[in-house]
Amino acid sequence: MSGLEVAVVMIAIMLVLMAIRVPIAVAMFVAGSFGYLTKTGWLPWVNHLNSAVFARFANYDLSVIPLFILMGQFASKGGLSAALFEFASALTRRLRGGLAMGSVIASGAFGAVCGSSVATAATITPVAYPEMKRQGYSGKLATGTLAAGAVLGFLIPPSVPLVLYAIVTEQNLAKLFAAAMVPGFLAMLGYVLAIALYVRLVPGQAPLKEQNGRVMCWPVVWRVLPIFFIFLLVFGGIYGGWFTPTDGAAVGAVATFFMALIKKELTLAKFGQCFLETAGATAMIFLILLGADMMNAALALTQITQVLAAEITNFGLPPYFVVSAILLFYLFAGAIMDEISVMLLTLPIFFPIVMGLDIGMPSEDIALWFGILVLITIGFGLLTPPVGLNVYVVNGLAKDVPILESYKGVLPFLVSDVVRVVLVLAFPQIALWLMHYLT
Repeated sequence: MSGLEVAVVMIAIMLVLMAIRVPIAVAMFVAGSFGYLTKTGWLPWVNHLNSAVFARFANYDLSVIPLFILMGQFASKGGLSAALFEFASALTRRLRGGLAMGSVIASGAFGAVCGSSVATAATITPVAYPEMKRQGYSGKLATGTLAAGAVLGFLIPPSVPLVLYAIVTEQNLAKLFAAAMVPGFLAMLGYVLAIALYVRLVPGQAPLKEQNGRVMCWPVVWRVLPIFFIFLLVFGGIYGGWFTPTDGAAVGAVATFFMALIKKELTLAKFGQCFLETAGATAMIFLILLGADMMNAALALTQITQVLAAEITNFGLPPYFVVSAILLFYLFAGAIMDEISVMLLTLPIFFPIVMGLDIGMPSEDIALWFGILVLITIGFGLLTPPVGLNVYVVNGLAKDVPILESYKGVLPFLVSDVVRVVLVLAFPQIALWLMHYLT
């Protein structure tokens, strides 16, 4: 078979296996093994497994993943969400829809410590949802706000997808974190504005005036100060040159652990659970990495990337049209596949294509800018059916709200996301200026 035919059959095998609910890591590994065996034979495949698996998992940079996950586990189990929600809701108490806005701000702040969208949804929702229902918010707006706010854990550093993007594309993680900060802040601001417009345009979704709102006072500020200290310690240390991102992840995990101890929320049982869940999440990510590596190694043998790049060049398509088409693919792929799997599977194909485009920026800037665009676009999949993992998590905790209502509730936030993608696509300096300033 030709390289193109092998690539098509590989992708078909992977999709069929996914359709019958084979885990995505296994589906990619089986499809990749078929392609590799077809192109090289049995012994080269075995030799590849012998060397490539060790080379991948012996990579020191991968240690940042379990460290940031552990940091998020300590934050989740350590009772940080209640303090953040209390502070954020006090900050926005005088605004119409202020409790929903406070939930978004609390989710963003928690995501900056946690680094996980799903963990943010699962941690903030039990704190915020009962209060929003008590104040008279509709189930649609309440669950939509909490599902969308949790996406900020996917965007704002430290973010595991950002770490994976840096590893796969061999980019500087500190620079990638810096590039994500302004778009992450814009996401939070966009969600707040979406709430402000929605509660005015659609009556009955939020109370005209909230009762017994939290008042900003010193005890409220005091309880949230350690969280901001951890954020400043980790990222101030990274950009101050005190330690590497991996060191920063370790420092952040230790600092979060001691803060959880001080708050007396972290019992011995929860402590053990933090490590078990970290091990489970890390194993899942590493298995997906293994499957994606096999798939991508086989695709490299088919030379499909070079063929695609050559065809795109021959067509003479405008660079921004090509980037927009790739982002549109990520938009649909993220709605039907796990976000991390989509990234790991497609970056080896799309990244060289984008890097070969004449966009008029240095190659490093293009790599970082494209990474932020990919992250924003794939984040749509956390809110849109049929996957919409954040919506499922929040809806599972808010059992009195139909799942369809929760999906309707995220629509205003998806509009905000579309606006943000267009802005970052049209004005790359939104993502790049802070990176240039800090590094």
